[in-house]
Parts: sequence; C-alpha cells; structure tokens
Amino acid sequence: QVQLVESGGGLVQAGGSLRLSCAASGIIFSGNAMGWYRQAPGKQRELVATITTDGSANYADSVKGRFTISRDNAKNTVLLQMNSLKPEDTAVYYCNSPLIRNLVRFNWGQGTQVTVSS
Repeated sequence: QVQLVESGGGLVQAGGSLRLSCAASGIIFSGNAMGWYRQAPGKQRELVATITTDGSANYADSVKGRFTISRDNAKNTVLLQMNSLKPEDTAVYYCNSPLIRNLVRFNWGQGTQVTVSS
C-alpha cells in the first residue's frame, strides 16, 4: 500500500524558512519523479516544484529562487527547502508523483500546513 507522509510545516514569519519532508512507502521511490504541491484556502491545488528520477528540478515561477526541491532515494524521501517565505506561500503542502494533465500517480497524503505571517 502506497503511503505519502508529509511533515515539517508550521507557523513562520515572513522572510523565514521551513524545510518540508515527504516520506514515501510502498513504492519503488527511485523510479518515480516527485513533486511538491500546495493548496491555499479557496484555491485549487497547484504544483510548485518537481524533481526527476535523475535529480533535475523545476519550479513554479512564484517560488523560483526561494524554494529548493531535493530527494534522498536511500531514505525514500523528498524534501522542500523554503526560504524567504511570503504570506502568499500559506497553504497545505503535499507531495506526490506528477503525471500528465495535472494528474498524479498516488493517493494524496494528509499534507502539512505552512502558515506565513506578515
């Protein structure tokens, strides 16, 4: 059974940093591209960063230069380092494996709440 468990969220002031972690089980982790998504209240879930199986990363324009995605295949973990946080980064953050047309490969986990105060 596939399980994605996100952690590391919290309350931080604008300009601060957080490091999110996603632990995956029940999958061949190294064989899957992974991504971080977020959903703010009243908004659709959006993809903010992806990392391929060989470690190539891509970012949404809104987080480029502030967020860094990485993966540790030995620990079946994908990380998101978030720096220079802004109030508009406030959302529930999720990880998953992206497919085409905004589809994802696995069921969603519970997510981790990130709240950035101004």
